[in-house]
Amino acid sequence: MRFSISSVLLVALAADSAVASSWFSKAAYNKWHETELERWLSDHNVPYPTPADRKDLENLVKTNWDSKVATPYADWEPAQLQSYLKAKGTDVKKGTESNKQSLVSQVQGLWHESADTASNSYNSVKDWVFDGWTDSQLKAFLDKNDIPAPQPRKRDSMLAAARNNYESIAKKMKQTANYPGDWLYESWSESDLKEFLDERGVPVPQPSTRDKLIASVRRNSRLSAINARDTAASASASAKAAKESLSDALLDSWSDSKIKEWADSNGIKVPQGSKRNELLALARKHRDTLTGDKVASSASSAYGAATSKVQDQYDTMTSKAQSTGQETFDEAIASWSDSRLKAFLDARGVPVPQGGQKDELVKQVRLNKHKAATGWSAWTFDTWSTENLKKWLSTQNNKAANKAGATRDDLLKQAQDSYASASKSGGSSYATVTSYLASATDAAKDTTFDTWSDSELKSYLDSYGVPNYQGSNTNELRAMARRNANYFRYGTSTPQDTFFARMRNGAQWVFDQLKIGVSSGRQSAMYEGEKATDVVKEGATTATHRAGEAAQKVGDKVKEEL
Repeated sequence: MRFSISSVLLVALAADSAVASSWFSKAAYNKWHETELERWLSDHNVPYPTPADRKDLENLVKTNWDSKVATPYADWEPAQLQSYLKAKGTDVKKGTESNKQSLVSQVQGLWHESADTASNSYNSVKDWVFDGWTDSQLKAFLDKNDIPAPQPRKRDSMLAAARNNYESIAKKMKQTANYPGDWLYESWSESDLKEFLDERGVPVPQPSTRDKLIASVRRNSRLSAINARDTAASASASAKAAKESLSDALLDSWSDSKIKEWADSNGIKVPQGSKRNELLALARKHRDTLTGDKVASSASSAYGAATSKVQDQYDTMTSKAQSTGQETFDEAIASWSDSRLKAFLDARGVPVPQGGQKDELVKQVRLNKHKAATGWSAWTFDTWSTENLKKWLSTQNNKAANKAGATRDDLLKQAQDSYASASKSGGSSYATVTSYLASATDAAKDTTFDTWSDSELKSYLDSYGVPNYQGSNTNELRAMARRNANYFRYGTSTPQDTFFARMRNGAQWVFDQLKIGVSSGRQSAMYEGEKATDVVKEGATTATHRAGEAAQKVGDKVKEEL
């Protein structure tokens, strides 16, 4: 995906304008169609009666609106709460990693969006719903709906075309547009939908259907757009600070006579007998309000020279980040056992090559990296603790649950056999099994591996064929187990790191350019300045130190904000 920081900033300004214009309007859902009200309730797992009249549906939406839109984090799982804190550059308080109430409190302290702002954003869905789309997805949407894409097909122009034609496309398709249905994502594959969620750290419904994936994307699109804008805004602020620091460095490197010459050319009166620090203060006071400001123009020139290729280099950097993530996944699955590779494909409904060799299995797993699991399977129990397995077997009246000395491997086999039997027989027996799994799986995964013994962890890693864990301590074993389990479950190790991590890296790149720019600016200033005297050399040395300090401060600020 080609991502433009400048595009995000422009989108943010447009969104702010849209919010301001509708600030005092009624709640967005007041004008929604009944099907949109039902869709919103379904997306947010709010039960509603059928049939129901519009007033009842609207009241249900109103009752749940604040908790689902203004403070959505209250419904997040601990893993997603931790991801948000990490994205904000905040360490999770020690000992609260699995304490949802504490994590929610920590997120609440960082949450900046007001209830009014969140609500008003739904008055104009088109302003943000396309923000997370890739260039190819925007092009496919325009092509599918016979909208001529502007030439050349730049991201900004395609976004504008999609937004400008959004209502007309919905009307042509006889669909609603206030809270859009599945029609908006007709050109997306299931892998596209899952990848969108993976990259934003959103837990993918397991097992998933296309409808569930779309509902999850729709539910998380607005928050994703906000996070992207916040990160881009932080990068922009860092760039501005970098430019200002460069101007300071240039001024510091000028001699007293050079400053006086600049002041004279700009019509600034310099008091007789002014000392150097007074001259510098005078120059800084007037530099931003004058036209023809040589310091500002020199700074802009130097900074611009250092950052003129920002987009190309940023694209290269993000592409490299994506490649690195792919290489890490490829490296992990290359060591998996054949049974693990086959199970990965089977859980996603992908035909397993008959008599396929290891290379063919690995190839198919790579191709289906972003394909969502399509149903429960015997591998669902894969990461359950001994306690959870016993509880499950007890519900099935399986004697193994109370068998003394039963190992986790013994219990796992019994659970898998019990599931296979229910799956084969079907009917009410299978329905009871899947119903239990739906409620138990979420509870089990929050503390995955936390209570496992070293021998249980090693046995689990053996099932993957993971080598060289001898000598590892418990935390290292858990880390390896989680990494491989996440690869198996989601097709990616740390889904929350990919998209926003690339943007955070973009801000770090701005900081790196600052250091280049300051260096370039100093060289330019020294070239333009008078021949150095001992005093000027001393001043230039001081400027170098100050510029370095300024660069470090901006860099630290960027890291703090992110």
